[in-house]
Amino acid sequence: MKQILNTLYVQTQGAYLRLERETLKVEIDKELKLQIPLHHLGGIFAFGNVLFSPFLIHKCAEDGKNLVWLNEYGKFKARVSSATTGNVFLRQAQHRAVNCSEITLAIACQITAAKIQNAHVVLKRASREANSKEDKETLSKTAQAHTDSIANIEDVSNLEKLRGIEGYAAKTYFGSFTKMVRQNRDTFAFTQRTRKPPRDPVNALLSFTYTLLLNDCISACEGIGLDPQLGFIHAIRPGKPSLALDLMEELRSPLADRLVLTLINQKQIKPNNFVERPGGAIYLNEAGKKTLLTAYQKRKQEEIKHTILDSKIPFGLVPHIQARLLARYLREDVSSYQPFVLRG
Repeated sequence: MKQILNTLYVQTQGAYLRLERETLKVEIDKELKLQIPLHHLGGIFAFGNVLFSPFLIHKCAEDGKNLVWLNEYGKFKARVSSATTGNVFLRQAQHRAVNCSEITLAIACQITAAKIQNAHVVLKRASREANSKEDKETLSKTAQAHTDSIANIEDVSNLEKLRGIEGYAAKTYFGSFTKMVRQNRDTFAFTQRTRKPPRDPVNALLSFTYTLLLNDCISACEGIGLDPQLGFIHAIRPGKPSLALDLMEELRSPLADRLVLTLINQKQIKPNNFVERPGGAIYLNEAGKKTLLTAYQKRKQEEIKHTILDSKIPFGLVPHIQARLLARYLREDVSSYQPFVLRG
């Protein structure tokens, strides 16, 4: 059993989590609802008004367990950070790499090419499953545009040009997203990516899932000893987990986007799973969040072929494997960073 697969999600408002000896106990209105040996958990995600005893927080910090607070709608608020660990020489190598334009561009190109390739695979698969000839043709055309974008990366000489290629690929990808929706298209039509706040049900689903994935990538960086705030593609700003966002790019379409599409197309997520807030913001309701969280955990347990390892591993371990592969490159143990690429 691997810790990455053992995450507790608590979204019942007013829940109280406390530690008794080595056991986590969850109480609602002073009534015990759940108890789990703490060593069985790799992390806890709390949504909204969920309370923790100080002793539980201290223990999670001491053990390096991932304790994350989000608001009721899944927006990241805070996380427990224990004492800095990891190899100081690895972090020195990371700082040197960030300050070297050649290494930065090499890593950024590998990650961006993998992101576009993985989106290409998702598009091709959706094209094969399309309901109409028009949808099929649109998705095939977009997939071909992604192939062209990957080819253009070979001639990139700086980050700005690379970001331009990635931006164009993302625009065409999201421009065709509705064509991948096969059920309840009136509700789940998608026009553009809106994040703060999400303006439609698809954006609400994507934002919620990306939040979960980002926290997994932050944990992966910290677990291997990398600084999650010091990235190569995303701008470096105080409090921004730039490296985690970099690693997340490879997994957006194969893990997050495909999960969202599956939930919609299999009618597991329904039009009544959303609420609208003042100002036009759209969020998942309690039932919708529960469905997505359950599906996300199941998705992480599915085994997938990792081409670099040449073996199958749980999808939930991919961020950790990629962080380790990046660390090997930064330490100069290998000649290049090998990103995660989904095979069609």
